[in-house]
Amino acid sequence: MMPRPVLLFSGQWMHSPLDELARKLGDWGYHGLELCCWGDHFEVQRALSEDEYCQQKLDLLARHDLQVLALSNHRVGQAVGDRIEPRHRKILPDYVWGDGDPDGVNERATAEMIATVQAAQKLGVGVITGFTGSALWPGVMGYPPNNPGEVQEGLADFANRWAPILDACRDAGIRFALEVHPGQIAFDLHSAEMTLDVLDGRDEFGFTFDPSHLHWQGIDPVEFLRRFRDRVFHVHIKDLAMTLNGRSGVLNAYQPYGDPRRGWEFRSPGHGGIDWESIFRALNAIGYDGPLSIEWSDAGMDRDFGAEEACKFVKRLDFPQAQG
Repeated sequence: MMPRPVLLFSGQWMHSPLDELARKLGDWGYHGLELCCWGDHFEVQRALSEDEYCQQKLDLLARHDLQVLALSNHRVGQAVGDRIEPRHRKILPDYVWGDGDPDGVNERATAEMIATVQAAQKLGVGVITGFTGSALWPGVMGYPPNNPGEVQEGLADFANRWAPILDACRDAGIRFALEVHPGQIAFDLHSAEMTLDVLDGRDEFGFTFDPSHLHWQGIDPVEFLRRFRDRVFHVHIKDLAMTLNGRSGVLNAYQPYGDPRRGWEFRSPGHGGIDWESIFRALNAIGYDGPLSIEWSDAGMDRDFGAEEACKFVKRLDFPQAQG
Protein backbone atom coordinates (compact mmCIF):
# COMPACT_ATOMS: atom_id res chain seq x y z
CA MET A 1 0.00 0.00 0.00
CA MET A 2 1.32 3.44 -0.93
CA PRO A 3 1.50 6.14 1.76
CA ARG A 4 -1.91 7.73 2.16
CA PRO A 5 -2.34 11.41 1.23
CA VAL A 6 -2.22 13.75 4.22
CA LEU A 7 -4.82 16.53 4.07
CA LEU A 8 -5.71 19.49 6.22
CA PHE A 9 -9.36 20.08 7.10
CA SER A 10 -9.67 23.76 6.19
CA GLY A 11 -12.41 24.64 8.71
CA GLN A 12 -10.06 25.89 11.43
CA TRP A 13 -8.36 28.22 8.93
CA MET A 14 -11.38 30.12 7.66
CA HIS A 15 -9.75 33.35 8.85
CA SER A 16 -7.04 32.82 6.19
CA PRO A 17 -7.72 33.30 2.45
CA LEU A 18 -7.31 30.03 0.57
CA ASP A 19 -4.27 31.24 -1.39
CA GLU A 20 -2.49 32.16 1.86
CA LEU A 21 -3.34 28.82 3.43
CA ALA A 22 -2.22 26.92 0.32
CA ARG A 23 1.23 28.52 0.47
CA LYS A 24 1.62 27.35 4.06
CA LEU A 25 0.39 23.82 3.34
CA GLY A 26 2.91 23.37 0.56
CA ASP A 27 5.71 24.40 2.91
CA TRP A 28 4.43 22.17 5.71
CA GLY A 29 4.37 19.06 3.51
CA TYR A 30 0.64 18.45 3.01
CA HIS A 31 -0.69 16.70 -0.08
CA GLY A 32 -3.99 18.52 -0.18
CA LEU A 33 -7.14 19.72 1.54
CA GLU A 34 -10.48 18.63 2.83
CA LEU A 35 -12.10 21.83 1.60
CA CYS A 36 -14.89 23.31 3.72
CA CYS A 37 -18.01 24.89 2.23
CA TRP A 38 -18.18 27.96 4.46
CA GLY A 39 -16.30 31.22 4.41
CA ASP A 40 -14.55 31.87 1.11
CA HIS A 41 -12.66 28.58 0.81
CA PHE A 42 -15.44 27.02 -1.27
CA GLU A 43 -18.84 28.55 -2.00
CA VAL A 44 -21.35 26.04 -3.29
CA GLN A 45 -23.61 28.45 -5.14
CA ARG A 46 -20.70 30.16 -6.88
CA ALA A 47 -19.41 26.74 -7.93
CA LEU A 48 -22.71 26.10 -9.70
CA SER A 49 -23.29 29.57 -11.13
CA GLU A 50 -19.77 30.54 -12.28
CA ASP A 51 -18.28 28.43 -15.06
CA GLU A 52 -14.64 28.91 -14.05
CA TYR A 53 -15.02 28.89 -10.27
CA CYS A 54 -14.08 25.24 -9.62
CA GLN A 55 -11.21 25.25 -12.08
CA GLN A 56 -9.82 28.43 -10.53
CA LYS A 57 -9.79 26.74 -7.11
CA LEU A 58 -8.05 23.67 -8.54
CA ASP A 59 -5.48 25.81 -10.38
CA LEU A 60 -4.74 27.82 -7.24
CA LEU A 61 -4.07 24.66 -5.25
CA ALA A 62 -2.12 22.98 -8.06
CA ARG A 63 0.39 25.83 -7.97
CA HIS A 64 1.33 24.52 -4.54
CA ASP A 65 1.10 20.81 -5.53
CA LEU A 66 -2.11 20.39 -3.54
CA GLN A 67 -5.25 18.40 -4.32
CA VAL A 68 -8.84 18.52 -3.10
CA LEU A 69 -9.74 14.97 -2.09
CA ALA A 70 -12.82 15.64 0.05
CA LEU A 71 -15.43 18.37 0.35
CA SER A 72 -16.94 19.15 3.77
CA ASN A 73 -20.37 20.65 4.39
CA HIS A 74 -20.85 19.73 8.03
CA ARG A 75 -22.74 22.89 8.94
CA VAL A 76 -25.52 22.70 6.38
CA GLY A 77 -25.87 18.94 6.77
CA GLN A 78 -26.59 19.46 10.47
CA ALA A 79 -29.70 21.46 9.56
CA VAL A 80 -31.16 18.70 7.37
CA GLY A 81 -31.96 16.36 10.27
CA ASP A 82 -32.06 18.62 13.33
CA ARG A 83 -35.06 20.26 14.93
CA ILE A 84 -34.17 23.83 14.06
CA GLU A 85 -33.52 26.33 16.86
CA PRO A 86 -32.17 29.91 16.89
CA ARG A 87 -28.65 28.60 17.58
CA HIS A 88 -28.52 27.09 14.06
CA ARG A 89 -28.48 30.56 12.55
CA LYS A 90 -24.79 31.05 13.38
CA ILE A 91 -23.68 28.03 11.32
CA LEU A 92 -25.84 28.53 8.21
CA PRO A 93 -25.54 30.82 5.18
CA ASP A 94 -28.17 33.57 5.22
CA TYR A 95 -29.90 32.10 2.17
CA VAL A 96 -30.31 28.75 3.94
CA TRP A 97 -31.50 30.30 7.20
CA GLY A 98 -33.94 32.62 5.41
CA ASP A 99 -36.75 33.65 7.75
CA GLY A 100 -35.80 30.94 10.26
CA ASP A 101 -39.03 28.97 9.86
CA PRO A 102 -37.93 25.45 10.93
CA ASP A 103 -39.53 23.52 8.08
CA GLY A 104 -38.18 26.02 5.57
CA VAL A 105 -34.68 25.77 7.02
CA ASN A 106 -34.78 21.97 6.77
CA GLU A 107 -35.94 22.20 3.15
CA ARG A 108 -33.33 24.78 2.15
CA ALA A 109 -30.58 22.80 3.87
CA THR A 110 -31.61 19.72 1.88
CA ALA A 111 -31.47 21.72 -1.35
CA GLU A 112 -28.04 23.08 -0.42
CA MET A 113 -26.70 19.58 0.26
CA ILE A 114 -27.94 18.42 -3.14
CA ALA A 115 -26.20 21.47 -4.61
CA THR A 116 -23.05 20.43 -2.71
CA VAL A 117 -23.17 17.06 -4.49
CA GLN A 118 -23.39 18.85 -7.84
CA ALA A 119 -20.52 21.14 -6.86
CA ALA A 120 -18.37 18.18 -5.79
CA GLN A 121 -19.01 16.60 -9.18
CA LYS A 122 -17.82 19.77 -10.94
CA LEU A 123 -14.77 19.88 -8.70
CA GLY A 124 -13.96 16.22 -9.38
CA VAL A 125 -14.23 15.18 -5.73
CA GLY A 126 -15.60 11.73 -4.89
CA VAL A 127 -16.34 12.08 -1.16
CA ILE A 128 -18.44 14.61 0.74
CA THR A 129 -17.93 14.61 4.50
CA GLY A 130 -20.35 16.06 6.97
CA PHE A 131 -23.01 15.85 9.60
CA THR A 132 -26.62 14.70 9.23
CA GLY A 133 -28.21 16.24 12.29
CA SER A 134 -30.65 14.24 14.38
CA ALA A 135 -34.13 14.86 15.74
CA LEU A 136 -33.37 12.11 18.28
CA TRP A 137 -30.32 13.66 19.91
CA PRO A 138 -32.07 15.67 22.67
CA GLY A 139 -33.49 12.41 24.00
CA VAL A 140 -30.15 10.61 23.93
CA MET A 141 -28.45 12.71 26.59
CA GLY A 142 -31.46 14.48 28.09
CA TYR A 143 -34.85 14.01 29.66
CA PRO A 144 -37.36 12.73 28.79
CA PRO A 145 -35.51 9.94 26.99
CA ASN A 146 -36.49 8.49 23.63
CA ASN A 147 -38.61 5.35 23.94
CA PRO A 148 -38.12 2.50 21.41
CA GLY A 149 -40.99 3.68 19.22
CA GLU A 150 -39.61 7.20 19.08
CA VAL A 151 -36.18 5.83 18.15
CA GLN A 152 -37.66 3.99 15.18
CA GLU A 153 -39.64 7.06 14.15
CA GLY A 154 -36.52 9.22 14.41
CA LEU A 155 -34.46 6.83 12.33
CA ALA A 156 -37.19 6.71 9.69
CA ASP A 157 -37.37 10.51 9.71
CA PHE A 158 -33.60 10.67 9.10
CA ALA A 159 -33.83 8.19 6.21
CA ASN A 160 -36.68 10.15 4.64
CA ARG A 161 -34.92 13.52 4.96
CA TRP A 162 -31.64 12.25 3.57
CA ALA A 163 -33.08 10.12 0.75
CA PRO A 164 -33.01 12.88 -1.91
CA ILE A 165 -29.43 13.83 -0.99
CA LEU A 166 -28.25 10.23 -1.14
CA ASP A 167 -30.13 9.79 -4.42
CA ALA A 168 -28.13 12.72 -5.78
CA CYS A 169 -24.93 11.10 -4.52
CA ARG A 170 -25.84 7.81 -6.19
CA ASP A 171 -26.57 9.51 -9.51
CA ALA A 172 -23.32 11.51 -9.38
CA GLY A 173 -21.11 8.62 -8.28
CA ILE A 174 -20.23 10.41 -5.03
CA ARG A 175 -20.11 8.95 -1.53
CA PHE A 176 -21.34 10.72 1.61
CA ALA A 177 -19.29 10.09 4.75
CA LEU A 178 -21.09 10.96 7.99
CA GLU A 179 -18.68 11.95 10.74
CA VAL A 180 -19.75 9.69 13.59
CA HIS A 181 -20.11 12.24 16.35
CA PRO A 182 -22.38 13.17 19.28
CA GLY A 183 -25.32 15.18 17.99
CA GLN A 184 -25.64 13.04 14.84
CA ILE A 185 -27.90 10.14 13.92
CA ALA A 186 -24.84 7.88 14.37
CA PHE A 187 -22.58 8.71 17.30
CA ASP A 188 -21.24 5.32 18.43
CA LEU A 189 -20.90 1.78 17.11
CA HIS A 190 -24.46 0.62 17.82
CA SER A 191 -26.17 3.76 16.49
CA ALA A 192 -24.01 3.47 13.36
CA GLU A 193 -25.33 -0.07 12.84
CA MET A 194 -28.92 1.16 13.24
CA THR A 195 -28.30 3.96 10.75
CA LEU A 196 -27.03 1.57 8.10
CA ASP A 197 -30.01 -0.70 8.73
CA VAL A 198 -32.61 2.05 8.28
CA LEU A 199 -30.91 3.01 4.98
CA ASP A 200 -30.94 -0.63 3.81
CA GLY A 201 -27.18 -0.45 3.43
CA ARG A 202 -27.14 2.17 0.67
CA ASP A 203 -23.78 1.96 -1.09
CA GLU A 204 -23.26 5.72 -1.23
CA PHE A 205 -23.53 6.15 2.56
CA GLY A 206 -20.64 5.51 4.92
CA PHE A 207 -18.64 7.08 7.70
CA THR A 208 -15.89 9.54 8.47
CA PHE A 209 -13.87 7.91 11.22
CA ASP A 210 -12.67 10.36 13.88
CA PRO A 211 -11.30 8.52 16.91
CA SER A 212 -11.43 11.58 19.18
CA HIS A 213 -15.23 11.51 19.33
CA LEU A 214 -15.27 7.82 20.17
CA HIS A 215 -12.49 7.99 22.75
CA TRP A 216 -14.26 10.25 25.24
CA GLN A 217 -17.39 8.11 25.02
CA GLY A 218 -15.36 5.10 26.17
CA ILE A 219 -15.46 3.37 22.78
CA ASP A 220 -12.35 1.69 21.38
CA PRO A 221 -11.82 3.32 17.95
CA VAL A 222 -10.17 0.15 16.66
CA GLU A 223 -13.37 -1.81 17.31
CA PHE A 224 -15.25 0.70 15.16
CA LEU A 225 -12.79 0.21 12.30
CA ARG A 226 -13.08 -3.56 12.52
CA ARG A 227 -16.88 -3.45 12.52
CA PHE A 228 -17.23 -1.00 9.61
CA ARG A 229 -14.23 -1.92 7.51
CA ASP A 230 -16.18 -1.49 4.25
CA ARG A 231 -17.95 1.73 5.33
CA VAL A 232 -15.02 3.90 6.36
CA PHE A 233 -14.94 6.35 3.45
CA HIS A 234 -12.79 9.03 5.11
CA VAL A 235 -10.55 9.49 8.16
CA HIS A 236 -10.03 12.49 10.44
CA ILE A 237 -6.92 12.72 12.57
CA LYS A 238 -7.63 14.53 15.84
CA ASP A 239 -6.36 13.73 19.33
CA LEU A 240 -8.01 14.13 22.70
CA ALA A 241 -6.87 14.28 26.32
CA MET A 242 -9.12 13.35 29.22
CA THR A 243 -8.89 14.89 32.71
CA LEU A 244 -11.45 13.12 34.87
CA ASN A 245 -10.25 14.35 38.25
CA GLY A 246 -13.37 13.77 40.31
CA ARG A 247 -14.73 17.23 39.58
CA SER A 248 -14.95 17.20 35.79
CA GLY A 249 -17.07 14.91 33.61
CA VAL A 250 -17.30 13.79 30.02
CA LEU A 251 -20.14 16.22 29.25
CA ASN A 252 -17.97 19.24 30.17
CA ALA A 253 -20.82 21.17 31.87
CA TYR A 254 -20.91 24.55 30.08
CA GLN A 255 -17.19 25.16 29.75
CA PRO A 256 -15.81 26.27 26.35
CA TYR A 257 -12.76 24.75 24.69
CA GLY A 258 -9.58 25.58 26.55
CA ASP A 259 -11.20 25.85 29.98
CA PRO A 260 -9.20 23.82 32.55
CA ARG A 261 -12.43 22.61 34.19
CA ARG A 262 -13.31 20.47 31.17
CA GLY A 263 -13.18 16.69 31.41
CA TRP A 264 -11.71 16.34 27.93
CA GLU A 265 -10.00 18.60 25.44
CA PHE A 266 -8.96 18.25 21.81
CA ARG A 267 -5.21 18.06 21.29
CA SER A 268 -2.84 18.18 18.36
CA PRO A 269 -2.09 14.63 17.10
CA GLY A 270 0.34 12.85 19.38
CA HIS A 271 -0.34 15.13 22.35
CA GLY A 272 -3.44 13.36 23.69
CA GLY A 273 -4.40 9.93 24.88
CA ILE A 274 -5.30 8.15 21.63
CA ASP A 275 -3.30 5.05 20.70
CA TRP A 276 -2.43 6.07 17.16
CA GLU A 277 -0.22 3.08 16.39
CA SER A 278 -3.13 0.71 17.02
CA ILE A 279 -5.33 2.84 14.78
CA PHE A 280 -2.84 2.86 11.92
CA ARG A 281 -2.38 -0.89 12.24
CA ALA A 282 -6.17 -1.29 12.05
CA LEU A 283 -6.41 1.01 9.01
CA ASN A 284 -3.82 -1.20 7.32
CA ALA A 285 -5.70 -4.36 8.33
CA ILE A 286 -9.01 -3.15 6.84
CA GLY A 287 -7.31 -1.97 3.65
CA TYR A 288 -8.17 1.71 4.00
CA ASP A 289 -6.19 3.56 1.32
CA GLY A 290 -7.94 6.93 1.36
CA PRO A 291 -6.64 10.23 2.71
CA LEU A 292 -5.78 11.07 6.30
CA SER A 293 -7.32 14.46 7.03
CA ILE A 294 -5.92 16.38 9.99
CA GLU A 295 -8.77 18.22 11.70
CA TRP A 296 -6.44 20.27 13.84
CA SER A 297 -7.70 21.54 17.18
CA ASP A 298 -5.69 22.41 20.28
CA ALA A 299 -6.54 25.41 22.46
CA GLY A 300 -3.07 25.35 24.04
CA MET A 301 -0.87 25.32 20.95
CA ASP A 302 -0.03 27.75 18.17
CA ARG A 303 -2.12 26.80 15.16
CA ASP A 304 0.55 26.99 12.47
CA PHE A 305 3.16 25.21 14.60
CA GLY A 306 0.66 22.48 15.37
CA ALA A 307 -0.44 21.96 11.79
CA GLU A 308 3.13 21.56 10.55
CA GLU A 309 4.06 19.22 13.39
CA ALA A 310 0.86 17.18 12.85
CA CYS A 311 1.70 16.60 9.20
CA LYS A 312 5.12 15.22 10.13
CA PHE A 313 3.58 13.10 12.90
CA VAL A 314 1.05 11.47 10.58
CA LYS A 315 3.62 10.80 7.85
CA ARG A 316 5.89 9.13 10.38
CA LEU A 317 3.09 6.89 11.67
CA ASP A 318 1.69 5.91 8.27
CA PHE A 319 3.85 2.83 7.91
CA PRO A 320 3.19 0.16 5.23
CA GLN A 321 1.79 -3.17 6.32
CA ALA A 322 3.67 -6.44 6.00
CA GLN A 323 3.64 -8.04 2.57
CA GLY A 324 3.30 -11.74 1.85
